[in-house]
Amino acid sequence: MRFIHTSDWHLGRSFHRVGLLDAQARYLDHLVDVVKSEGVDAVLVSGDVYDRALPAPDTVELLSAAVTRLIDAGAVVVLSSGNHDSAIRLGFASDLLARAGLHIRTSLDSVGMPVMIKDVDVYPLPYLEPSVAADVMGALERTHAAVLRAAMDRVRAQALSRPGCAVVMAHAFVTGGATSESERDISVGGVCAVHPEVFAEADYVALGHLHGPQRISETVRYSGSPIALSFSEAGHHKGSVLVDVSAGALKTRSIPAPFTKSLAILRGDLEELLRDPRHRGAESAYCQITLTDTVRPTGAMERLRRRFPDTLVLAFEPAGAEAIPRTSTAMLRQRGDLDLCCDFLTHVRGGTAVSEQERALLATAVERSRVARDDEGRASGTGNAA
Repeated sequence: MRFIHTSDWHLGRSFHRVGLLDAQARYLDHLVDVVKSEGVDAVLVSGDVYDRALPAPDTVELLSAAVTRLIDAGAVVVLSSGNHDSAIRLGFASDLLARAGLHIRTSLDSVGMPVMIKDVDVYPLPYLEPSVAADVMGALERTHAAVLRAAMDRVRAQALSRPGCAVVMAHAFVTGGATSESERDISVGGVCAVHPEVFAEADYVALGHLHGPQRISETVRYSGSPIALSFSEAGHHKGSVLVDVSAGALKTRSIPAPFTKSLAILRGDLEELLRDPRHRGAESAYCQITLTDTVRPTGAMERLRRRFPDTLVLAFEPAGAEAIPRTSTAMLRQRGDLDLCCDFLTHVRGGTAVSEQERALLATAVERSRVARDDEGRASGTGNAA
């Protein structure tokens, strides 16, 4: 079977208040062309199809048109939900849509049930929130690793009774992956990390969640997001993975995404940035600029936008200035929720450090609070666009 591995479309996302829907539409046009030109049997989308639990109407319309065109081009389409998606909304009418070649897997009941394409079984694993999935899956711990291990036990039990190859789709943070600023944290205290050995015996693992394309092992890979979603992705080579899989053989090839507006990260004093010819390429890019002038220039953003009209982020870090003690607010921004809770407990006890057992208990409390907030956001339809 020949398939395209892609993920993290985040349809409806904005980039520093600049809408990305047109760029996302161009990528989907490109995907249809690749299906036709490469004779692709299936398109696998490993989570975060939408950017929020309640997508806007034009975003839903874009997805509807895209999957219709992909199926008309001859491909089976398999979507699994990510941590940004509403499992209920994305999974609406999934049984009916499967008859047309669109397979959407968002429920715990679907774990271990393959989508059969030629002689390959595709096992889409929806995003598995530990607090919700652990008991249902029979996981030994309420962690992402334990829940995914239990899910893979179901997959292996099914795959052992079937001939052919097994491809797994999952939305998770796998150990060895490099993060970027645009991913929503799905953990507290590192409990999200999943070892790639969890996916042992799968012929290929199509991962989603991390936005940088990367190979974890020969058979475990992130496609990355097809469009940059933060300035930390300025050096990424965006695209999809074209995979040929058969008994005893695996071949992969990166398919570059269509060019979108480039990203530029500039640093220096204002006059230098306005004059330096080396920055000519940034004149047509989205820019993140840090000024190092010893005195904050007047009207800096206005002057910068005369040369770099798409400057989206402006920061000031005066060169040579004496280090100013950070305020408590600035220091707190560098601490995670779990660390803040531990710091508070240490403070109110007069400096007695938090034990490992106490830290684990606080981690559980913070995680449950995060899940409750996410659930509340989904219920209200607001989601979380972080």
